[in-house]
Amino acid sequence: MMNSSLDAVDKTAYKGWRDEKYDEVFEQELRGLERRRANTGCTIEDIEGLLESLYRLDGDNWLGRGEVQDIATSATIAAHERFIAEWKTELRS
Repeated sequence: MMNSSLDAVDKTAYKGWRDEKYDEVFEQELRGLERRRANTGCTIEDIEGLLESLYRLDGDNWLGRGEVQDIATSATIAAHERFIAEWKTELRS
């Protein structure tokens, strides 16, 4: 039988690496999108097209990607959504 306090610590540590991975991928994707916008002349429609592809990729999990790839995909989608929302806000200003 597991010690309940040790079990709680293990669960906290286990959740911690997920959050770290999500944040790492999210920030990396945002930096990449910012570079792309600054250096390639891409449009907001280009980024929206990438986001649509990511949505399809996320839905095509019929074989299973594993937890790490699921986290990376979620963070990548969230970064694209945030980037688009901020760009649209900037255009309205």
